[in-house]
Amino acid sequence: MNDSSVLEVRHGTLTIDGETVFYREAGPEAAPVLLLPHGYPCSSFQYRRLMPALADRWRTVAPDFPGFGYSGTPDPARFGYDFDAYATFLERFTDALGLGSYALWLHDYGSQIGLRHAIAYPSRIKALIIQNGDIYADALGPKYETIRRFWRDPSPANRAPLEKAVSEDGFRAEFVGEVDDDVAQRVPPDLWKLHWPLMDTPVRRALSVGLMEKLKANLDWFPRYQGYLRERRPPAMILWGPKDEYMPEPAARAYLRDLPEAELHLLNDAGHWLLETHFEAALPLVRRFLGEVLH
Repeated sequence: MNDSSVLEVRHGTLTIDGETVFYREAGPEAAPVLLLPHGYPCSSFQYRRLMPALADRWRTVAPDFPGFGYSGTPDPARFGYDFDAYATFLERFTDALGLGSYALWLHDYGSQIGLRHAIAYPSRIKALIIQNGDIYADALGPKYETIRRFWRDPSPANRAPLEKAVSEDGFRAEFVGEVDDDVAQRVPPDLWKLHWPLMDTPVRRALSVGLMEKLKANLDWFPRYQGYLRERRPPAMILWGPKDEYMPEPAARAYLRDLPEAELHLLNDAGHWLLETHFEAALPLVRRFLGEVLH
């Protein structure tokens, strides 16, 4: 492999438990690793700019979860499509690539999946970059009320807004619905226009709604996530877009309760998808932090 090729994003597949897993990778194979589990409602596509921008010094690896992006969609009888199942997937994916240690990026659903993985394999985790990932129940934003209403009364009427959110319009709202217009203009429509056709199947729509339903059970894990941070104290940087009605600024500051030494960077007019809108501001912070903790 020549020097220039490691700076480019490479695309590959693995077979895990009989299913195809798509992943993106950049950087030298022997370089320190940054593992990039994606959030919702996206796929590894969300890291397409970050990966080549780090590839001169670090190996970045980003899988598509089963049922997302270009990965296969296992039969629900064989794959649970819950946070435990995805944490097990992350274990098998890292084992398949022979990844023994890495920094871990925590974003959205990837934060809970990643932290379950970290609890199971604490010695692998060299550092955390935390981007809009919620693990503090008292700091959840107002947008959670729709989901809470369903948790309190799982009626068809209360489930309907969750189903409506799993649509092209719903995905668009996730990407641009909370930031100011001038910031929203920086978000490429490819994020929902290209991703929605990949998700528009009965199983994938159902798993997307199901993950929102299963967030209630995930709340029971919040103290365990916090306990891991408090006890292990991994080096951490909190990189946050506060214009996020699921995870506003208090959700970012809450991490300092258990990680008081962590860096906190609030990109003030950014929202949930700051790598789309504030990439130039975020990248130097990420590079400096990784240079300090991952070498």
